[in-house]
Amino acid sequence: MSEALVILCTCPDHAIASGLARSLVEQRLAACVNIVPAIRSIYSWQGKLCDDDEVLLVIKTLQSRYPALEDWLREHHPYDVPELIALRAEAVSAPYLAWLADAVDS
Repeated sequence: MSEALVILCTCPDHAIASGLARSLVEQRLAACVNIVPAIRSIYSWQGKLCDDDEVLLVIKTLQSRYPALEDWLREHHPYDVPELIALRAEAVSAPYLAWLADAVDS
């Protein structure tokens, strides 16, 4: 298993998603962020059933950068409780992992 993480994070709209994605890469908290437009989320929040259009960020980083990334997103994300689900990459090609590590090396 590699040190690479894929993090899922939903956002309320494309403008916010773009701003967060750009900042994460500029600050070297993430090597790459894919923005997946037009997802529909059905969830329970504060006792109510919600049905909202959202945008999904697919964030690639290393486990060593996760604490700083989480802290930054908690501070800058507009949701009270942003979705932050980190998935360990079972296997990653050596060249991609080297690029990822170089991109987030602080």
